[in-house]
Amino acid sequence: MADKTRFFRSIFSKSKGLLLAALFCLANSTLIFASDIHMHLWSSLDAYPELMATEDKDSGVFDFPIKSMKETAPFLVNGMVYGWKFTYTPSDKARGVEEFFELTEIQSQDVILDQIEYQDPWISEEDNKFNVWVNFNRNEFQARNFKLWSSIKNPAISGRGYGGLEKGFDGIREASADAVKNAVREHFRNEIKNKPKEISGSVIIRGNPVIGIVSGKYCIYLDFFLECDTILKYRVF
Repeated sequence: MADKTRFFRSIFSKSKGLLLAALFCLANSTLIFASDIHMHLWSSLDAYPELMATEDKDSGVFDFPIKSMKETAPFLVNGMVYGWKFTYTPSDKARGVEEFFELTEIQSQDVILDQIEYQDPWISEEDNKFNVWVNFNRNEFQARNFKLWSSIKNPAISGRGYGGLEKGFDGIREASADAVKNAVREHFRNEIKNKPKEISGSVIIRGNPVIGIVSGKYCIYLDFFLECDTILKYRVF
C-alpha cells in the first residue's frame, strides 16, 4: 500500500500541470455552484489493459479515463434529460423465438454536450479510480419535458444490468441496456398474462445511476419512468 501511495504522489507531483490542463479541456467551461443533475462518475485507471494498449503511447496518464468520462457522461445525461427508446422481443422456446432488445436515443446527445459540466476531479487510491462530478442544468424546455414525464401516469420501474468491464464505455452502455430490459420485463410480467410478441416504448432515468463492479463486470442500477407505445400479441400459437 505504501508503494502504491508513493506511486500516486509521484504521478501528481510530475503531472499536476498535465492533469489540470486535461481537466480544463474536459470541462471546457467555468465551474458552477448548483446543478439540476449532479452525478458522480468514475473510471478505473488500470481496468482496461487491452483497450489502453490501442491508445497513443505518448498520451497522458489521465487521457484514457477522461475519454471514458466524455463518452459515459453524455450517454447517461441524455437518458436523464430526453430518455431512450426501446424495442423488446421476449424469448419464446415453444415458438423458436430468441430474445431481442434494442435501445436507442430519443434525441441525439449532440444537443446536450455544451451543457455538461465536469467538476472536482480526484483519485481514490484505495481502488485506483479517477472520479469526477458531472453537472447539468436543464433549460426551460428540458425541465418541462422531465416534468411532463413525472406528472402523467407513467409507472416508475427499476432494473439492474451487467456489462463487460473489459469493454470500457461499451460495457457501460451494455449494462444500461440490460438494466432497461430487465426493468421492462419484470414490469410487464405482472401486467400481461400471455407472453407478447413485441413491446416498444421509452424510458427516462429519474434518479442518479449507481455504477459498480460485481464479479468482474460493470453493474448499473437505474430508476426510470416508463411510457409504453405498443404491445404486439401473437394471434395464433
